[in-house]
Amino acid sequence: MDNPQMPKASSSSYSHSQVQFLQCQAASLLLYQSVLESEVGIAFLDLLQAIRYTDADARSCLKAYGNYFYALTARYQNWEDYLITHIINADNPFSRVAQQQNFEDLPRALVAAVEHDLQVLQNLYECSSAALSEWVKTVAHLPISPIVWYREPNTTIESKLILSLKNLDNWADAVEELAAYYRQFGTGLFAEYHALRWQENKFIGIKYPDTIKLNTLVGYEEQQATLVKNTEFLLSGQVALHILLYGSRGSGKSSLVKALLNEYSHRHLRLLEVAKSDLQNLPKIVEMLRGVPQKFIIFVDDLSFEEDDDGFKALKVVLEGNLTARPQNVVVYATSNRRHLIREYFGDRPTPKDNDEIHAWDTMQEKLSFSDRFGLTLTFEPADQKTYVKIVQHLANQAKINITPEDLEYQALQWATRHNGRSGRTARQFIDFLKADLALSHPTNTSKLISCQGQS
Repeated sequence: MDNPQMPKASSSSYSHSQVQFLQCQAASLLLYQSVLESEVGIAFLDLLQAIRYTDADARSCLKAYGNYFYALTARYQNWEDYLITHIINADNPFSRVAQQQNFEDLPRALVAAVEHDLQVLQNLYECSSAALSEWVKTVAHLPISPIVWYREPNTTIESKLILSLKNLDNWADAVEELAAYYRQFGTGLFAEYHALRWQENKFIGIKYPDTIKLNTLVGYEEQQATLVKNTEFLLSGQVALHILLYGSRGSGKSSLVKALLNEYSHRHLRLLEVAKSDLQNLPKIVEMLRGVPQKFIIFVDDLSFEEDDDGFKALKVVLEGNLTARPQNVVVYATSNRRHLIREYFGDRPTPKDNDEIHAWDTMQEKLSFSDRFGLTLTFEPADQKTYVKIVQHLANQAKINITPEDLEYQALQWATRHNGRSGRTARQFIDFLKADLALSHPTNTSKLISCQGQS
């Protein structure tokens, strides 16, 4: 497919026709419009508009260039890297269909549209920030050109596709390779982020997910092994079970689920947090995840329900299924401090005298047995003293805290007595506090830490 090529954007000369050509090219995008709809893309288009004429207002040109410069630095990317990143993460009709169909089965018109857009984006790619800076100097009649934003790209993390695009003479030749990339790695938020949450009826990427690792969690090895094995089933394409993690507070249930992401994100595992208040959207969420290449753990923390809760009905549909086949790339992992997830009161129990429902016992049993609808229930008992000390010692070794085991155990038990009781959470809080104190005080004062805390 032929496409007009941009007159070369020389960094030493300004051409009115070059700028007009770039504007027309940007306006002709058919599928990849989103590339120019972000802050960087909008700033780029505004800058082209500002320098379109040789008699343009100098202040407007400088302001537009400043906005463009700021947008790139805010993303910490060069213009060229920004464009390619958006291409490989683009969420559009082509990238969505390419995830589920072989390239030879894609509609020809769709492929032709991508070829056109890739050539357009290549023309924009060749308009470097250095050239734009020189053009601003010319149009605004400046003695020197504005500072050019540039940073060395990190070639160690560049994918094969990125390197291919940078080296191709004609990006339209990369359509099939691009389709293969989408099919393997997905696109949009699911390709860009490993952790996400459902918020205000849409997916939101989490830039800085919890970095906790499986090897920092001790004391519940059997539960951890079961959860890991089930997650391996999910990643391998086998049928994985929905799991309820039930037990005392601070036992590490949530931490264990979050640690799975750091263990398996490189195998396309994604963790999607859904709040209890959004559970009514769960069937909709599951359908939106169907067919994408990533594997998803839907994480519901601190699960419990009140009477007639819409979230109860929605979760029941996902756990038990309906006429729609369950997607094999999604499981639900929920944590709860309650074995029976629906709150029950003594007044709810039926009596022969005053209950209007004939089969009230059946209704109550349905409530009490809701947790059984999970394929697995992992129980986390409160930590005994031996388990608590074991967790403390493990965390202390990882933190390289150099005090005697006897002193460590004594202080840890004192901490648990005066604070939140024995649990993995309490152990973590104790070690964090002890590590910070050691960093700021002389080691000989550390043994006085807990006693001083108790007297304060």
